[in-house]
Amino acid sequence: MLRILGAILADAQERGLVAQNVVRSLRGRRQRGKERHADQRRNGRLKIGMDIPSPDEVRTLIAHVSGRWRPFLLTAVFTGLRASELRGLRWADVDLKRGELHVHQRADRYNTIGSLKSVSAGRTIPLPPMVISALREWKLACPKGELGLVFPNGVGRVETLTNIVQRGLMPAMVAAGVVDRNGRAKYRGLHALRHFYASWCINRRIDGGLELPLKVVQARLGHASIQMTADRYGHLFPRGDDGAELAAAERAFLGG
Repeated sequence: MLRILGAILADAQERGLVAQNVVRSLRGRRQRGKERHADQRRNGRLKIGMDIPSPDEVRTLIAHVSGRWRPFLLTAVFTGLRASELRGLRWADVDLKRGELHVHQRADRYNTIGSLKSVSAGRTIPLPPMVISALREWKLACPKGELGLVFPNGVGRVETLTNIVQRGLMPAMVAAGVVDRNGRAKYRGLHALRHFYASWCINRRIDGGLELPLKVVQARLGHASIQMTADRYGHLFPRGDDGAELAAAERAFLGG
């Protein structure tokens, strides 16, 4: 009952209908052992190379992934769509001529197409040339179905998240050598690629990122509030008083 109530309140919080999820606070007092440790990890700062794939890891992944999973993973990496949004994406919502896609629907855990989690989740995302090229090629080979999905299963219906992760993401990571000390896929969920997209949007252009303002990053990710984006990714934004900037400010202040 608490899990169901917690899920309802989490959805309401993302929609901006409630200020806090009181079930989460209750869990914080009652959790013990491994469960509490896992919750602390989730609520802590996301780290590059631990929670977020590094640019080198993503470059290696892109270089090794092939077949039907290449357009899927490229789209996941360079759009930051949620797994449900990727599974529900239609060709009608992809404009390859203008180089953008529109998020209008999602596929839930039961593989049912439905509305997005919130109004702010509906958004338009620009596509880089590599993704456009991969989608053009994939469109010719994509299984056809009445739903008109971009990434369907073999008969044109909604692909399950389990198949995507176990047959697509994890084998691609192992093939690329993006593995843990036991030789298993280092990142075992699609949300890691969404985290990478957020970091790519935030990173400085000089480091290969887009260097977008916080408000734009919020819109790209489809977050319900800018506070949600700041809480999750604010520590990734470059500080304005680092290195050369700090030295320049000191010289200007002292008249040097």
